[in-house]
Amino acid sequence: MIIRWFILTLSLCALHSTASAQAKGTTYETALGVKFYPGAGVTVKHFVKNNAALEGIGYFWRNGMRITGLYEFHGDINGAPGLKWYAGPGIHLSAWNDRWRNSFPVRRGGSSFGIDGVLGLDYKFKGAPLNMSLDWQPSFDFTYDEFGGNWGGFSLRYTF
Repeated sequence: MIIRWFILTLSLCALHSTASAQAKGTTYETALGVKFYPGAGVTVKHFVKNNAALEGIGYFWRNGMRITGLYEFHGDINGAPGLKWYAGPGIHLSAWNDRWRNSFPVRRGGSSFGIDGVLGLDYKFKGAPLNMSLDWQPSFDFTYDEFGGNWGGFSLRYTF
């Protein structure tokens, strides 16, 4: 029993130490937060390499929802600690409600899929477990055979 408590205490100390280092530094491994425009979304970003991350975004608004997965290449911006550029490819799946379908009766179905790109800036606040990003996320929808250049937005995340 004492050994279990000792191991639990050591584990908690290690987690706290990692979280403290994340809060004080200008890098992070995982972040969870919100993304604004269009509508409000949930975003989670996880670095799989020092310069590459996976990001998942779930947008929800009055006409439906869209789930997007991105693979992002990150690069430092010299002279700006904590600031990185990023770009990469991705995919999306969307589902629309009756309100949207009734507004566009010539469109078929209530769901769609396509490919995405992303180009943006990512900033990790030194001394705080916070990250923010601003990006543009153009996409091509295969279901409707159209380009959409109005995706992207501002994200605010808590870093782990």
